[in-house]
Amino acid sequence: MVKTQAQSSGHKVAVSKILEQITDEYAVTFNYESSLLIGLSIVPTTQNANLSSKIKNIEKQTNLVFEKVSNVVFTISKAIKWCGYLKGSEFEQPLFGATVSSKSSYTVTNEEGYFEITLTSGDELLTIRHIGFKTIERQVSSLSPEDCETIIMVVEQELIAPVLIETYIVRGIDKRHDWTTSIDYKKFSLLPGLIETDVLQTVQALPSVLSVDETVSNINIRGGSHDQNLILWDDIKMYQTGHFFGLMSSFNPLMTQTAKVINNGSDVSLTDGVSGTIHMQTDKEIDSKFNGVFGINFLNAELFANIPIGKKSSLQLASRTSYDDLVRTPTYDVYFDRIIQETEAENNVFNVVNSDQEFNFYDVSMRWLYQLTENDVIRLNFILIDNDLGFNETVNSIDVSRTRGSSISQNSIAGGLHYRRQWNDGFWSAISIYETDYKLKSSNADVLTNQLQLQENVVSETSISVDNHYKDNSWQYNLGYQFTETEVVNLNDIDLPRFVRRDEEILREHAVFGQASYTSPSSDLSIKGGVRANYLSRFNKMIIEPRLNVRRSFGEHVEIEAQGEFKHQSTSQIVNFQNDFLGIEKRRWQLTDNDSIPILQSKQASLGITYKNNGWLLDAKGFYKTVDGITTQSQSLTTKYEFAKARGSYDAYGFEFLCRKKTGNFNSWLSYSYIDNTYMFESLEDVEFPSNFDITHSFTLGTTFSTKSWNISAGVNYRTGKPTSIPISGNDIVDDSVNFGKANHDNLRDYLRIDASAIYKFKISNALRSEIGASIWNISNRNNSINNFYRINENDRVERFSRFSLGLTTNAVMRIFF
Repeated sequence: MVKTQAQSSGHKVAVSKILEQITDEYAVTFNYESSLLIGLSIVPTTQNANLSSKIKNIEKQTNLVFEKVSNVVFTISKAIKWCGYLKGSEFEQPLFGATVSSKSSYTVTNEEGYFEITLTSGDELLTIRHIGFKTIERQVSSLSPEDCETIIMVVEQELIAPVLIETYIVRGIDKRHDWTTSIDYKKFSLLPGLIETDVLQTVQALPSVLSVDETVSNINIRGGSHDQNLILWDDIKMYQTGHFFGLMSSFNPLMTQTAKVINNGSDVSLTDGVSGTIHMQTDKEIDSKFNGVFGINFLNAELFANIPIGKKSSLQLASRTSYDDLVRTPTYDVYFDRIIQETEAENNVFNVVNSDQEFNFYDVSMRWLYQLTENDVIRLNFILIDNDLGFNETVNSIDVSRTRGSSISQNSIAGGLHYRRQWNDGFWSAISIYETDYKLKSSNADVLTNQLQLQENVVSETSISVDNHYKDNSWQYNLGYQFTETEVVNLNDIDLPRFVRRDEEILREHAVFGQASYTSPSSDLSIKGGVRANYLSRFNKMIIEPRLNVRRSFGEHVEIEAQGEFKHQSTSQIVNFQNDFLGIEKRRWQLTDNDSIPILQSKQASLGITYKNNGWLLDAKGFYKTVDGITTQSQSLTTKYEFAKARGSYDAYGFEFLCRKKTGNFNSWLSYSYIDNTYMFESLEDVEFPSNFDITHSFTLGTTFSTKSWNISAGVNYRTGKPTSIPISGNDIVDDSVNFGKANHDNLRDYLRIDASAIYKFKISNALRSEIGASIWNISNRNNSINNFYRINENDRVERFSRFSLGLTTNAVMRIFF
C-alpha cells in the first residue's frame, strides 16, 4: 500500500495544503471563508485514495462540512451542533420519541426529551415532529447553538382542541375551542364529596347534568333519560356504566385520563346519544418510564401500572376489585343497603327469609400504544366489567322447609383497535374498530312455588369507522364512513309452568359524514358545520342529520355561541315489570323495530353568552330540545302509566347559568339550571304531562382550596323534587288497580345534600409519593326521596313504598405512587 510521508509518520498537514493538492489532482474548486481553515491540521489519507475518501477524512477529523454544488465545485462550512429539550404545551412533560431532522441529519429525543443534532448549514430547515403535536420548522440560522433551549410543542387541534376557558368550575375542568367541556385528571383538583376521579360523578357538577336517583347509571342531560347518552371509552361504545348497579363508575379512574362532555352540536363522526355524549379517553402519549399506583378505599382496592416496551411502545394495565369477602366496611354496607332497597334481595313475602346476601365487583382495563414510525401509531384497548349479587331465600312452615338461591350479574367485555396515519403536516387518517358485549342475567327462585325464572338481556355490537382530516390554514375538513351492527337478545325462561321466550333483533347501519370548520386568523370567529347521512338497511330508511356550531368573540372578555344538531339512535332501555331482574336493575336494552319501539330522533338548538375577566366567569345559555320516538316503558314511570305501552315525544326548554370566581388558592362557583320538560303521548288519558326527569330548578354551590399539598372542597346541592303521581284520596282503588290522579302532577320532597372532601399529598422518598383523603357525603344525613311506587296490600289498602338516596356516608382513601 502506498502511503504519504505524513501518514507514515503520523504527522499532521494543514487542511489548506491538502485542499490545494486535491484541487491540482482532481481539477475541482472549493469555496469557503479563508478564516475557516486557520489552525486546522489533519493526518491525510493514502496517496491513492479517491476524492470522496479524502473529503470524508477531512470531515471526520474536523468540524467541517463539504457540500457538493456540482461535479467540480464544493462549498465548505463549519458544522453547527445544536441541542435542546422538547416538552408538551399541556403539562410541559418531556416528549420522548420526537424526531428532529434536517436535510442531512436525523435524531430522536430520549426519555427526558433531550436531543443533539449536527447541522451542515445555516440555510438548512430543521423539522421537529411528534405524534399528536403540531410540527415545528425552524431555519438553522435562527438557532442559538450555545444554549440547550427548551422547545414547547403545541398539541394538534385535531386531537385535543385548545382551551377556551380554563378552570370552568375547578382546576382540570375546561371549556375547549371544539365546543366541548373537557375534564383532565392530570390537572384535576377536587369536587365536594369525591375522593376518586370518578368521571360519571364529575360530569354531574356541570349545569343541566344530574341524576334523579343519585347514580351514574341514570345520568340525565338536559332532561333526557340515561339511555339517550352516548358513553364512549376510547371510541368504544359502552352499554354498562356502573358498579354497585350504578352507585359508582365502572371505568377505572386510574386508567381514564380525560373526558369530554357534549350536550349539543356534536361532531358528525358521532352517532347515537340524542341527549348528550360522554367520551372518556386513556393517555395518548407513550410513557417511557415504568410507574404505577396502588390505592385502597372503603369500597375497593385498585392497581395501575405503566410498562414501557422498548422505546416506541407502552402498556397500561389497571384493575379494581371489591374486598367484601375479606372485610365489610360501613361504607360498603351503606352502598349495599341502597341498591337492594325495596327489592326481593331486601324484603320477601311473609314467612320467606333472605340470608347470605353477597355482592362483589371488579374491572380490568388495558391500553397498548405503539408508535410504528414517526407518522403511524396503533392503540389497542380492552375492558372487562363485572358485578355479581346473590342471596338465599328460605321458607320455614309446617308443610315445607326449603332454601334456594337467587342471583343477578351484570358484566361487559369490550375491545378496540385504533390506527392513525399522519400523511403530512395537514392531512391525517384514522381507522377504528371495536366490539362491545353486555350481559344482564338474573336467576329468581321462588321457594314457595319452587319456581325458577331466568332472565337475560344481551347486547353485542361491532363497528368500524374511517375518518379523514385535512387542514389548510384557517380551514379544517373532515370526511368519513362508519358501519355498525347491533344485536340485542332478550330471554325469559320459567320452569314451572314451562315458558320460554327469546327475542333476537339485529340492525345494521351505514353512515357517511362530512364536516368543515373555519377559525379566523385572530381566532375571534369559529364556525363548524357538517352533515351525517345514516342508512338503516333493515327498514330501508335514510336519516339526514345536520350539525352546526358558531362562536364569536367581542374583545377579550365576551363571547357568544350558537349550536344546533339533529341526532338519532336505535337502542333504548325499557322496563317491562318492576320486579324484572330481582327489581335491582329493571331496565333492559331493546333495539328499535321502527313501530312499537320507534327510532329516537332529536332536534336541539342553544344560544349562550360568556363573560370572563379578572378571575370571574359568567356563563349563561338557553336551549330547546325535542325528542320523538320515546315510549312509556323507557321513562322509568313507577306510578301512573307504569304498565302502559305507548309511544310519544317530549319537549324540553331551559336555561343554564354558571358563576365562578378564582381568588388565590380558592375557587368558588354557583350553578343554576331551569328546565320545563313535557311528555306528549296521544294515546294516553293525560296527553301532556311533566316528564319523569323534569327537575325544574337545580342549584349547586361549592368552593375548593388547592395548594401543592392540599385539596379541600365543600358544596351544597339543591333541586326540586322529582315529579310523581299520587292516588286519588277516597277513590284510590278502581277495578283492583291503584287509581291515580293527574300524571306527574305532584312532586317528591325537594332534594338537598351537603358534601365535603379533602386530599393531602406528600413525598415518601425520591421514588415514592403518596396521598390520603377522606370524604363525607350527605353531611346532614337528610332522607332524600328519589322514587316512590304504590301497591295494593293484602288488606285491600293502597300502600306507598319509597326509595331513598344515600344517607350520611363516609369514605377514605390511601394511594401510593411508585
